[in-house]
Amino acid sequence: MMQSDISKHGFRVGLSNPADALSTCFSTSYTGIIAFMAVATEGSFARAGERLGVGRSAVCRNVQKLETQLCTRLFLRTTRSTRLTREGERFFENCNRGVAHIVEAMNDMLELRQGPPRGLLRISAPVDFGRKVVAPLLSRFAEAYPDIAVDLMLDERPADFAGAQIDVAFRSGRIEDSSIIAKRLAPMRTVLCASRAYAERRGLPSTLEELSEHECINFRYPGGRVSEWEFKVDGHVRKHLPAARLTFNDADLVLQAVLDGRGIAQMAGYQIRDPLARHALVMALPRYMPDDSAHYICYLCRQHLPRRIRVFIDFATEKIRTLDRDDLAGFHSVDPQDAAQKLAA
Repeated sequence: MMQSDISKHGFRVGLSNPADALSTCFSTSYTGIIAFMAVATEGSFARAGERLGVGRSAVCRNVQKLETQLCTRLFLRTTRSTRLTREGERFFENCNRGVAHIVEAMNDMLELRQGPPRGLLRISAPVDFGRKVVAPLLSRFAEAYPDIAVDLMLDERPADFAGAQIDVAFRSGRIEDSSIIAKRLAPMRTVLCASRAYAERRGLPSTLEELSEHECINFRYPGGRVSEWEFKVDGHVRKHLPAARLTFNDADLVLQAVLDGRGIAQMAGYQIRDPLARHALVMALPRYMPDDSAHYICYLCRQHLPRRIRVFIDFATEKIRTLDRDDLAGFHSVDPQDAAQKLAA
């Protein structure tokens, strides 16, 4: 004979498979409690059936199963009235507290999506893009949404949305991951450039073949891979990994080496817009600048987004696109001879 025991909830659970027995007990209890609460509230089995959209007999069966399970009579029924027993009143009071908690939990979830934006927002971004583009936006975002706490994590690796509980991630380049939603923010301009001092001393390359004659500075990713330079030639992407005298795993060090006149490097447009604006840097080979990469804001699903995520996506999209129009729009208008003319000025 199968052994059994009484659980702490008063349910008899077979020890040979307690999980299945508990599941059956919970299913019976849930259906019965819903019917019980409806009858207690409406004061009638018939009206409870109308409220639940089922027949009176179904309500009676579910309440009877619950009474059998609890070994307790919950209602006193006559041909004229239905009222709770003392045990029924106690059970209704306890269940009512549980229903209130459930309603509160549901309202809390609805408010996260529909109410004022609040809660913790966890953001991932590549190191340099996070420092130069994302981080400066956060003070304005905090002023606009004071009830949202922001946790920004800088990492060159693709965001682990599930493992690290990332809400939103920024990525640059080409997105090939079909499991995420990637919203395009702005073109990713990778610019070959040098300092004015270097250009005056060594000149600038006028063809891709002349790159081998120059001192090049490379960037190494955290995983060890050296970033290839990319150019657009006759509508096709051409990759080039130059021999370099200097290689850094920090983009700011690459930029500083270029500003110091120690060589040429290909860097992201957002990184060099300020040095270009003050003419500390000049561009080389602008006609070969690639135009098929972009900056993206990524998240897992379009549906049921909490408001804290939706408002940040809208905020970041607007601000970064404005930044692109204001600060980076001139990159594609540079003539191949423009750098030489600036140097001669």
